[in-house]
Amino acid sequence: MHQLRFIFILIYSLFILSACQHTPNKTKVLPASQVQYLKQLPLSPILPIPVKGIQKQQLTDTWGVARSAGRRHEGIDIMAPRGTPITSTTEGIIASLQSNTLGGNVVWILGPSGSWHYYAHLLRHKRGLSIGDEIHIGDTIGYVGNSGNAKHTASHLHYGIYLTGKGRGATNPFPYLNGDF
Repeated sequence: MHQLRFIFILIYSLFILSACQHTPNKTKVLPASQVQYLKQLPLSPILPIPVKGIQKQQLTDTWGVARSAGRRHEGIDIMAPRGTPITSTTEGIIASLQSNTLGGNVVWILGPSGSWHYYAHLLRHKRGLSIGDEIHIGDTIGYVGNSGNAKHTASHLHYGIYLTGKGRGATNPFPYLNGDF
């Protein structure tokens, strides 16, 4: 009886230990040489529109519009049919693919000059996309949806640019978006 109890405790302890060591959302370290290279590249003042088939005249500047809980809109909403491909506006590295309450399914890309590019409300990410992947202008990164706090709105991409760090130094992306290259 004592042997069975000992075996049960041992197995249970190993199970708990392995569960504690499993960290599915662990942050992956980005390749230092690629980060350094990106920081030295200038951020172009003209970026392509990140939603396939959308033209400049279809954009509306939604920067600074009031949002829930006293927030201000830190980006531009680009309306498009559900499932429309979303493409990267810059060279960069996939820095995060974690979902969040506001943005739902999101992609963060570290880009030129240390800029951060935030793509939110995605239906889903592109299959096979991983943290640390190199991305080029025009590469598909996901598909338009309405995830997160946009679940009761029309499908769209929320695109934001942050110039002083991930989620810091928000700047209006509208003037940057000048069409496809």
